[in-house]
Amino acid sequence: MDLVQALIIALAGLWAGTINSIVGSGTLVTFPVLVALGVPPVTATISNAMGLIAGNFGGVYGYRRELRGLGGTLKVLLPASLLGGITGAALLLNLPEEVFGIAAPFLIVLALVFVIFQPKLQAWVRERQAAQARTRSQPLVLLFLIYFAGVYGGYFVAAQGILLVGILGIFLHGTLQQANAVKNVLVLGVNIIAGISYMIFAFDRINWMIVLVIAVSSLAGALIGTSVGRRLKPVVLRGIIVALGLVALFVMVSELVA
Repeated sequence: MDLVQALIIALAGLWAGTINSIVGSGTLVTFPVLVALGVPPVTATISNAMGLIAGNFGGVYGYRRELRGLGGTLKVLLPASLLGGITGAALLLNLPEEVFGIAAPFLIVLALVFVIFQPKLQAWVRERQAAQARTRSQPLVLLFLIYFAGVYGGYFVAAQGILLVGILGIFLHGTLQQANAVKNVLVLGVNIIAGISYMIFAFDRINWMIVLVIAVSSLAGALIGTSVGRRLKPVVLRGIIVALGLVALFVMVSELVA
């Protein structure tokens, strides 16, 4: 890697860290850049995912204020997310990439439906909870969906944040900003699980220089993104989510038909 390549990767990592902390889909910035620079796709996927973990930490730190009072929620959701991440990592190491690649566009469409109709769906869910006199404990359907998102993230990585924000925006008792903060914690957990799996089972495919450059730049981007994302109105945040989701969908469909 020469200086110009390092700078290009650093800029991609900066932008990926920024949008990851706000919404997600940072992988759709860094991965194409790495491939364009001649990095083998598998090495690019693994090295990119590991480098972005630092940005995930930055996103959690930047949104720590929105996490206050949500410790009980995280104690319930994080184990489900980690279990999903373990399942997804196992699938990544044992199944052909094409299997999940075919399903991925459908998952993104589902996530976008969640995000677009989040206000109405959230109101409907809360009305049902009130009518049935439920407690504020997390419903089983939320745990299942968080586990499912963890499987997706452990296997495919890209656009995991969009899927989680769509789910949490509907079922989580709180604001969209709080949902985004919880999303950052869950994504961090899943990516750490994936990173550990890569180091154990695919150590020879990790480019540590790429990991280092993306780690530093994505961490800086995450700190920038959290300061920007907190100021966004819910409608603007949903607009960004939808726009990035459509980009993710286009990229995935293009790869399938290519």
